[in-house]
Amino acid sequence: MSVRPRVYLLSPKTYPPEVIAVAFAKTSRSPEPFDAIAAELNADQSRRFHEKWVVGYGHASVAEHAVLHIAVEGASRLAVEALEEPRLASYTEKSTRYQRWDADAFVTPPELEAHPLRADYEATLRLLVDTYERAWEPLRAAIARRHPRREGESEARWDRRVRSKFADVARFLLPAAAVANVGITINARLLAHSLRKWLAHPLAEVRQLAQRIKEVALAETPTLVRYAEPNAYRATLRTTWAARSQAVPAPEGFPPNPVHLVHYDPDGEVRVLAAALTHAGRGPYAAYEAHVRGLDAAGRAELAADLLAARGEHDAPPRALEVASTTWDLVMDQGAYYEFKRHRMMTPLPQRLGVDLGYAVPRLLCEVGLMDAYREAMDAAARTYRRLAAALGPEVAAYVVPNAYNRRVLATLNLREAFHLLELRSAANAHFSIRRVALRMAEELAGVYPALMAYLRLPPTTAARLEEEHFAAVAVSPAAG
Repeated sequence: MSVRPRVYLLSPKTYPPEVIAVAFAKTSRSPEPFDAIAAELNADQSRRFHEKWVVGYGHASVAEHAVLHIAVEGASRLAVEALEEPRLASYTEKSTRYQRWDADAFVTPPELEAHPLRADYEATLRLLVDTYERAWEPLRAAIARRHPRREGESEARWDRRVRSKFADVARFLLPAAAVANVGITINARLLAHSLRKWLAHPLAEVRQLAQRIKEVALAETPTLVRYAEPNAYRATLRTTWAARSQAVPAPEGFPPNPVHLVHYDPDGEVRVLAAALTHAGRGPYAAYEAHVRGLDAAGRAELAADLLAARGEHDAPPRALEVASTTWDLVMDQGAYYEFKRHRMMTPLPQRLGVDLGYAVPRLLCEVGLMDAYREAMDAAARTYRRLAAALGPEVAAYVVPNAYNRRVLATLNLREAFHLLELRSAANAHFSIRRVALRMAEELAGVYPALMAYLRLPPTTAARLEEEHFAAVAVSPAAG
């Protein structure tokens, strides 16, 4: 007998998220259609099911079918960074490239509410935002001269075309305290896991946001996130390993090589090509690996061409590239890191945001005569950071650090993710801060995986040329004091 397929939605307009999760869970033992199962359920039945199976027996995967869309407004960019740590959720947030911040769009963290340093903190933020405001029109005028309106182009369309170009420079002044809005789409299993981390976060703002997120989530998923409590293990790790790391002597200051490929698989190309043959064939991996090892450079290049040359503009590379991974020690300005971290199918291990690695200086600020004001704002931020760090710890002090300051991140990613990241972030429409990082990473990979990297799509420029065009300096140490 022929079975006719059905494809339809269990719409959240009709069914609560927890009912949808139960309907999907029951299909493993019920022959009934999904909509028939859902029609027989109510909120109380779903609650009892989740209490028994998800909470009681630990069948947590059921909770992945309950999806929530959470809107968070008025959080600092520092807190939003913490909320965006879960790699399997989806996020969209207020952009520093297309919107303009005003003088009041900043968060004062709860730790500073009644603290003597609050006045210093707010004075530093005012200086940063005043300099940001002061820079806006000169930067806009400079970009307008370089990119005049095209014939027949409307004022609004022209403004959209050039706005990101001068906002890209102005944003170096925005601190981590700048207010952002973020939309989060996340399933209940991941949300419960994330709440445990957020509720144990060192920043009070993050803990308060986590509590509010939990409250609004309970209205839709009253069972699945109810038992999310602070994770003491995370707090213990943070304290223990901070002490251990401080006991290890390490060089200070901006590194001579800010894009450092610290580990890669020397047999990466062999393994990728052998994996592709295994996937397509019928024999064991060892046979295909031996075959690839027996090929000369031309033979491997031919295989790489068969694997990647026909890839279309919107085609992802095949999964075989995931069998080879790389690890990087990267230093980039915080604005660039904020874009880098969006590539969640990798393992980023960022250090805390601080001022010890210096700050980047965009060349255009010098050209419009704002270098002295910029340096004054950067130095003021460093002074306030040091006072806050001494009094309240480096986590709270990070609120005052602008996007210009450099940050270190250790990142591990496979070659498939590298293709995605490097092609997207080296493109002409990407911010120049992340472009220079992407191009330097591409240069490193080309030296170790030449056959595969021949098919990495890059713009006709180099990292060195990009840095010369857009930066007066990539690292300037703040004044002491």
